[in-house]
Amino acid sequence: MNTADHVALLRGALQAPGGAWADLGSGSGAFTLALAELLGPEARIWSVDSDARSLRVQERELAARFPLLRVQLLHADFNDRLDISGLDGIVMANSLHFQKDACAVLSHVSRWLKPGGRIVVVEYDIETPNPWVPYPLPFSRLPAAAACARLSEPRLLDSRPSRYHRRVYSAFCEKPALTEAR
Repeated sequence: MNTADHVALLRGALQAPGGAWADLGSGSGAFTLALAELLGPEARIWSVDSDARSLRVQERELAARFPLLRVQLLHADFNDRLDISGLDGIVMANSLHFQKDACAVLSHVSRWLKPGGRIVVVEYDIETPNPWVPYPLPFSRLPAAAACARLSEPRLLDSRPSRYHRRVYSAFCEKPALTEAR
């Protein structure tokens, strides 16, 4: 996949330029760059990864391509408590398939969203685990994980062929705007 594919996979989930977004498990920044392209210089982006080397690659690329953009690079594990809140959205591209419990992770990170905020999931649409995708989350299982995390029903955005695992899909779900009393 290339930058145009990354942008296409995210485009339908972003409501307007600007805003506050996080890319969790961002790696070398392919989807952080796509966010930057879609959101523009008014945006605030947090790019979170546990690999410092990947973040340094991102930092150079972001500085070269988007010098006016405010990106906070965080060398951290998104499963930990992070000082992030009030986000319009979160991108989790190829990061949930490394997590054994997608519900727990989605519940944890959704606390950083403002009401109505969106989580965009980009994953391989496969059922069977392998060494590179130990905990696959095909689109058919995303609704259960989202419901468990008290997020809206996922909406499929786009898909692209994958040279490794059939196809990659993107979908988003939202944090409810109002919390019901129980």
